[in-house]
Amino acid sequence: MANKVFHVMYDDDQKLLDAARALVAQGIRVKEVFSPFPVHGLDPIIGVKRTRLAIASFMYACTGTALSILGTWYFMVSDWDWNIGGKPNFTWIENAPAFVPVMFEFSVFCGAHGMVLTYLLRNGTLPGMPADNPDPRTTDDKFVMEITTEDNHVSAQDLEAKIRATDVFELSIKDY
Repeated sequence: MANKVFHVMYDDDQKLLDAARALVAQGIRVKEVFSPFPVHGLDPIIGVKRTRLAIASFMYACTGTALSILGTWYFMVSDWDWNIGGKPNFTWIENAPAFVPVMFEFSVFCGAHGMVLTYLLRNGTLPGMPADNPDPRTTDDKFVMEITTEDNHVSAQDLEAKIRATDVFELSIKDY
């Protein structure tokens, strides 16, 4: 028996939610959903775990803070120690309040850019990476659920019958 992949298209987000609820209640595992915008309430239905992107962003921001402290120490104390406005730069801690805006901005910079790169790498959407979107209409106004027979351990006929019982707009079945 060849594994099959079902791309089930819906034309409304509420129909998608209702179909996902119905299919999951019957024990069908939804592998992926492609949609033009986030569908609120879909993640817990299909079993998507909470993202750890905020933790990654915090780590990138901490790296930015450490780099800004190291940079301000090197630029203002070690490499080019000038007496500016009567404030000698013998130690970094004496002038740390003057560096708070630099540390904050560089932390935000590193956190934001690291988070964007992590998001793009994790989703495989960097330029040059192969796209896995099954239908270009999902970037406009359609919603596609991807369901495989491999994940559900049921026959393709049974799976197709359960899918057709929902308010499906279009169904595409391909060998895997």
